[in-house]
Amino acid sequence: MSRPEIPPEVGARLAQLRGSIDNIDAALVHLLAERFKFTQDVGHLKADAGLPPADPNREAQQIARLRRLAAESGLDPVFAEKFLTFIVAEVIRHHEALSNPH
Repeated sequence: MSRPEIPPEVGARLAQLRGSIDNIDAALVHLLAERFKFTQDVGHLKADAGLPPADPNREAQQIARLRRLAAESGLDPVFAEKFLTFIVAEVIRHHEALSNPH
């Protein structure tokens, strides 16, 4: 099956939009890297203090906060919650590794 011919003005606009998407993706990766630097510090602090890797109260507060921010920004709050839940699960995995180095 052949691809339909893309008019030049559509191709140019697609390239522009995709360039913006690529820039945002790069920014998201850099922001996540920064976030994980801080969560690693939190993990070390918790491990040194003998605190549990997970903090369900903090997680619930963050989910509520992100859902609210998502709604205010026109983003699906369910998606925002899934995104944060995925990130938090990874953070907890890192914290558990710091708490149980063996």
